[in-house]
Amino acid sequence: MKIRQLFDYDTWTYTYLLWDEATKEAAVIDSVLEQVERDTQHIQELGLNVKYLLETHIHADHITGAGPIRKRTKGKIVVHRNSGSECADILADEGDSFKLGEQEIKVLHTPGHTNTDITYLIEGAAFTGDTLFVRDCGRTDFQLGSNEDMYHSLTEKLFTLPEDTLVFPAHDYKGFSQSTIGEEKQFNSRVGNGKSFKDFSTIMDGLNLPNPKRLDISVPGNLKCGDLDD
Repeated sequence: MKIRQLFDYDTWTYTYLLWDEATKEAAVIDSVLEQVERDTQHIQELGLNVKYLLETHIHADHITGAGPIRKRTKGKIVVHRNSGSECADILADEGDSFKLGEQEIKVLHTPGHTNTDITYLIEGAAFTGDTLFVRDCGRTDFQLGSNEDMYHSLTEKLFTLPEDTLVFPAHDYKGFSQSTIGEEKQFNSRVGNGKSFKDFSTIMDGLNLPNPKRLDISVPGNLKCGDLDD
């Protein structure tokens, strides 16, 4: 599986383009509305056939570009079934999988940041959305977030993957582009090095973060899959 990592500077969001080299069948993970032109041009230049537009969760900090890209590529939009999305083509759950040629993308439900979080797994890599960042993790204080769910998703799901699994997050605010499960088990500032749930909760409850600047427009926009004119 080929992986291309793209970045939106305004929202610190990583978009991922995955494709099977033999068939050119592709998937886009966490597109950004303002980058639709860039991404579709890239897809065309590489000669890819987009089958899936995968969302790791209902975002609160940016509007997805999945809807507009669907109109251009006929790819199917995938979100977790907890979203109740009426615009998505597929409401996914843990254990589901999607094929790009002979390559497989597996769905792992990793709630905690929201109740809609999906980690997408391919051989050797995990696209962890806002659940696991490099040396960090997503906030848990709105959108049905939960310290308990997040701790379980991190320690009982993601940290049980092979330690050499590459970690590709949905965001980074410190200049990192990727990590590994082994590194995060040891060095993650919020849950690494065997931190207890009590330690984790103390850290998360003390963050006192402001709401994302685009919260009021992002969530409604994402519930429409970014099709703001429809």
